[in-house]
Amino acid sequence: MEYSELMNYREVSHISVSPSPAPEAAASAPASSENSLDSSAIFTGPCKSYLVFQIEGSMMPPDGPDSWPAKLSRRQWLVFYRINGMSMQGGGLIDGRGEKWWGLPCKPHKGVNGSTLPGPCDSPVAIRFFWSSNLTVQGIKIKNSPQFNFRFDNCHDVYIDSLYVKAPSGSPNTDGIHIENTNNVKIHNSVISNGDDCVSIGAGSFNVDIKNITCGPSHGISIGSLGIRNSRACVSNITVTDSTIKHSDNGVRIKTWQGGFGAVSNVKFNNIHMDTVRNPIIIDQYYCDTKKCLNQTPAVYIRDISYSSIKGTYDVRSPPMHLACSDSIPCTNLSISDIELFPAQGQRFLDPFCWNAYGDIKTITVPPVFCLLEGSPQSLPANDVDKC
Repeated sequence: MEYSELMNYREVSHISVSPSPAPEAAASAPASSENSLDSSAIFTGPCKSYLVFQIEGSMMPPDGPDSWPAKLSRRQWLVFYRINGMSMQGGGLIDGRGEKWWGLPCKPHKGVNGSTLPGPCDSPVAIRFFWSSNLTVQGIKIKNSPQFNFRFDNCHDVYIDSLYVKAPSGSPNTDGIHIENTNNVKIHNSVISNGDDCVSIGAGSFNVDIKNITCGPSHGISIGSLGIRNSRACVSNITVTDSTIKHSDNGVRIKTWQGGFGAVSNVKFNNIHMDTVRNPIIIDQYYCDTKKCLNQTPAVYIRDISYSSIKGTYDVRSPPMHLACSDSIPCTNLSISDIELFPAQGQRFLDPFCWNAYGDIKTITVPPVFCLLEGSPQSLPANDVDKC
C-alpha cells in the first residue's frame, strides 16, 4: 500500500483499504489477507463530499518501536483531521501489533522487578480524530493496539456502533474509546475487552450516551481522570445504560486528581449488570498513578450523579461501593436506587465506603449504604467550587 495512495483523497468520496497482491504476483498467487501500512498517516480535510473509509482484510502498523520510522511521531498511527462527514466501516480487522510496545520498561510495572523506569514512552494511538464532526464508526474490529484504540479530540456528533475491541488484560493504556473536549457522542452495541478503560471520558466532554456495551476484562467505564496538574475539567450529561461489565478492576468510575477545578454533573448509570467486578461503583477524588501525589485543597466538584438498577456480583477484594469524595468539596445529590450487589465468592458482605458524600437512598439496597450522608451539606466553599 503506497502512502501517497492513502493521502490523495480530497477529490474522492470512498477510500477502500483492502488486501491486494503485488502486480507481478497477481497472476500466480492468491491475494494476501494482510496489509501493513509502514508509517503513520494523516488524513486532512475538508473533503468535498461525505467520505467512506472502508476496511477489508487485515490492516497493520509497523511491528513495534524498532520498526517505527525514526522521523515520524510515535504518538499516533492513523489520524483524521478536520473531517466533516465520514463513515469508517467494513468487515476487516485492524491488528495494532502492540505486544512490543506494551513491554517497554517505561510502561507501568514493566521495568526491572516490576518497576516503571523513566525515559521516552510514546506509543501510537491506533486511530485518532481531531477537530472533526459527523463521524460514524461501525462494525470495526480492532485488536492489540499499542495504546488507545480510538481517540476523539475536539469532535462533535460522533456515532459508534458494533465496535469490537480486544487486547490482553495486562496491556497498559489500551483504552477502547477515549474522548476529550468532545460532545454529542453515542457509543452503542459494542464489545470491548482490554487492559484499561473500555470507555474513558475526558475533560470538556458532554452529551455522551453509552448503551448496550459489554465491557471486560478491563478497568471499567470511567469519567476521568480529571483535574491533573491543577487543571480545570468540566464534564456533564453522561448516560451509561443497559450494559454489562465483567471481570474488571472497576465498574462505573469517576476519578479526579487533587488540586483540580471544574465539575462533573448530571451523570446517570442505569441498568448495568456487574459480573465479578472489583469496585462496581466508585468515586475516587484521590486518584494518583504514582506514590508521590501531594494533598491539595481544590477539587473537581461532583454533583447530580444517579446510580439505579445496578446488580450482580463484586470481587471481594474491594467493597461494592466506594464513594471517596474530596475533603474540602463534598459530592452532592448522589441518588442511589435498586442496587443489588452480592459477593462473587463466599457469603461475607463488605460494607460500602463513603467519605464526604451526600445524597439520597431511594430504595432498599444490597448491601445497605448507611455511610451516605443525607440531604445536602450546610455550605460549600464558594471560592473553591467551579460549577462550569
